[in-house]
Amino acid sequence: MEPGGRREVFPEHTLNKLISLYYTPLFHLCCMILRDHAAAEDAMQETFLKAYRGLDAFRGDASEKTWLTSIALNVCRDMRKSAWFRHMERRVTPEELPIPAPAQDEEALALGQAIAKLPEKYRTSVLLYYYQDMTLQECAILLKTTPSNISKRLARAREMLRRQLGADPQEVPAKEVTLP
Repeated sequence: MEPGGRREVFPEHTLNKLISLYYTPLFHLCCMILRDHAAAEDAMQETFLKAYRGLDAFRGDASEKTWLTSIALNVCRDMRKSAWFRHMERRVTPEELPIPAPAQDEEALALGQAIAKLPEKYRTSVLLYYYQDMTLQECAILLKTTPSNISKRLARAREMLRRQLGADPQEVPAKEVTLP
């Protein structure tokens, strides 16, 4: 987008720029939400198709990343609601992600599996905040709630993760729990 909110002359150029900047992190997000590599690829195609169609409507009120993440989350929600999706087996491993996963130690692998088991509202909050590096405000906008609610969801998610991973809640203060 050009300054002042006007679209560039070649929207394909804009779309290519968005794809090159945001495809990988959004794909990882879709994989974690949908738990299926092929479904995540479909979600990405639909996300960028909707973005292309909506380039004229993008006002710049939010960042491009926030706008695309919102589209991707809505596409994933729609896909999860479909009858076809509810009946298929969904599992994605780190090796199936688009960039080869770095050698993970057992703790990182266990953490990823524990995050995948969280209820959707907690999992999505964790993925947006820790993995997409979004602020509480950006997460709140995307999830249509308040920043304080996102903060509470993150605290509850950390507590659930501590229980799943066998950590004593008294031993590990919230500030020391860091998620990649």
